[in-house]
Formats: sequence, structure tokens, C-alpha cells
Amino acid sequence: MRIDGKNYKTIWFENNCVKIIDQTKLPHNFVIKDIKTVKDTINAIKNMEVRGAPLIGATAAYGLVLSILENNDNTFLKTSAKKLIESRPTAINLKWAIDRMMNKLSGINSEKILDLAIKEANKICMEDVNFCERIGINGLKLIEEIFKKKKDTINILTHCNAGWLATINWGTATSPIYHAHKSGIPVHVWVDETRPRNQGANLTSFELNEEDIPNTIIADNTGGILMQKGKVDICIVGTDRTLANGDVCNKVGTYLKALAANDNNVPFYVALPSSTIDWNTKNFKDIPIEERASSELSYVEGLDENNNIKKILIYPKKSKSMNLAFDITPAKYITGLITEKGICEASFDGLKKLFN
Repeated sequence: MRIDGKNYKTIWFENNCVKIIDQTKLPHNFVIKDIKTVKDTINAIKNMEVRGAPLIGATAAYGLVLSILENNDNTFLKTSAKKLIESRPTAINLKWAIDRMMNKLSGINSEKILDLAIKEANKICMEDVNFCERIGINGLKLIEEIFKKKKDTINILTHCNAGWLATINWGTATSPIYHAHKSGIPVHVWVDETRPRNQGANLTSFELNEEDIPNTIIADNTGGILMQKGKVDICIVGTDRTLANGDVCNKVGTYLKALAANDNNVPFYVALPSSTIDWNTKNFKDIPIEERASSELSYVEGLDENNNIKKILIYPKKSKSMNLAFDITPAKYITGLITEKGICEASFDGLKKLFN
């Protein structure tokens, strides 16, 4: 996708170095950052310089490449894998990518392991681009069906950032939007601000602007009244972990959007690549919900009147705050899952029909 008219992916490997778009600097500054060590990789994931389940997985895969470059030793590789998995616990893609890499590298001699690791990490990225493009093609059918009836601008509500900045390219929830825009269907996107890190305002709106797609940022709690007023035709969100029964773990606030959509008969879809499906966890209560620093709530960062980046405290100094990063949306509130293999019911049987 584009930034300032130039095509980019979110991550790539070049000259024994991992290149990322530092997303903590967006939307006010565009910075390409070099990641050279496993520690750099872990910090990039923890500090959300990279974020979004598919991108976190790809970053972790390249982290193992850097581990081999740093110290081509099996014990060091295993330790690196463990530390990478622990860097952010909720998104399943991270563990999926590490497990895939380690299975591929198991028993490989030290002379061949680096080339194989690079090829596998690159393959993970290429697969994700392909999956996300196909998610867009499949999701486009839903937007086309609405447009046939409405014959007017389609209003789509999304939450957080499930755009190309959360993947390698195209995005998950945004991919159908990009495909609709490219096919000439008039779309407008309601972009949840997504407190506390404002990924909707800082990232989703930013990337939609770069693609010339009309969008409006709204406070997280505004979606309900927009649905009551008939100003939302469809909700499409992403997911960091989807259980085999169709329950979805995504950025906190997703559950409330699903409830509002259900109450107002607005279709609520979740877009995801198969790498985000957790086939082993049976109960959503077993999903580790990341609790991040309370300072993400109490401080905000932005441009001041002199175009300088400034961080300020917005809460009373003595106040306490809780910062849970994710919530669970039960399958019963989800109209369907948009995957690279098609659209299915949010259930075990639905997923089983698409994936053996």
C-alpha cells in the first residue's frame, strides 16, 4: 500500500537487517527503523513499533533470523524463541510463527540454517500478503451485495487498526474496503479512535487518507448511536486470536461494538487469516489478556501549536487506571468470519468446512 504515493510493505529483510515502519511515530512522522538483534525485535514488539497479529508473527519470524546471525547456536535460538513468544501473549500469530520456524529449522546444520530461516520468514510474509488480498476479494462480495440494494455510499465501521499496517500488505478488515474502493464502489469508513493508543485515529485514518478513501474518526463510544440512526451499513473488524468455536479476541472495545450491532441488526464481520485461528484453546477464559502500562491511558501524545511532539498527563496525578488491551466477542454476536478461503459462520462447523 502507499505512503506519500510510494508503495511499501510493513517489514522486509535487507543486508542482514530487518526494516520496519516505526508505527509509534505515525501519523506525524514516517520513520523506517533498523532491527538488528533479537533484543531489538522483542522491544519493537513490546513497544508496539510493530503491532497487529500478522505483523507481530512476521516480525518474530525475522527475529529468529537475527538470532542466527547474532549467535548461530541451537541453545541461543531456543532461548530467543521463548523470549519472543513471551513478548506479547495474546496474539496467537506470534507463537504460530515461532513454532513454524522452529519446526522448519529443527535438525538443520549450522551452515544451512541461516538461508533456510530467511526463506521461511520471507514465505510467512508472502503468504500473509496473499491471504489478506484474498480476504479482500471475499469480503468485497458483502459490500457489493449491500451496494446493489442501497445504490449509495456504503458506510463501514471498523475498530482499532486491522489495516495494512497491522499485516504485511492489504490488511484484514481494510482489505475488503480497499478492494471496494478500487472497484469503484463509493465507501466511507467510520474509524473508531481506539483509546488508549489511538490506533484507529493514528493508523487506520492515516492509511485510508493515503489511499484517498473518505473516512471520519469517531470516539469509541459513538458507534452505537450511529447504528441507531442507520448510518452504519456493516461492521468489519480484525482479530488477534479466533478460537475454533468462533469466539474472537480483539482490541478492547470490539465486544461493545458487536453488542450494538446485534441490537440494531447491523451485520458484524471479523476478517482474519488462518494463521490467527487458535485450534487448541477451547475456552475463551483461557486466553491470556494482556494488561499494559496504565501510563498509556493517563498520557497522550501529539503535536503542539509549534508542530512539536509533546506528551502530556490528562488524569489526576493520584488516580489509578487499568489498561486491558483486549476483550472477547462471543461467536453468537458475529455474523460471519471472512478468511482467505471464504466466508463462514463463526462456529467450529463453519471453520471446519473451510479448513481441514
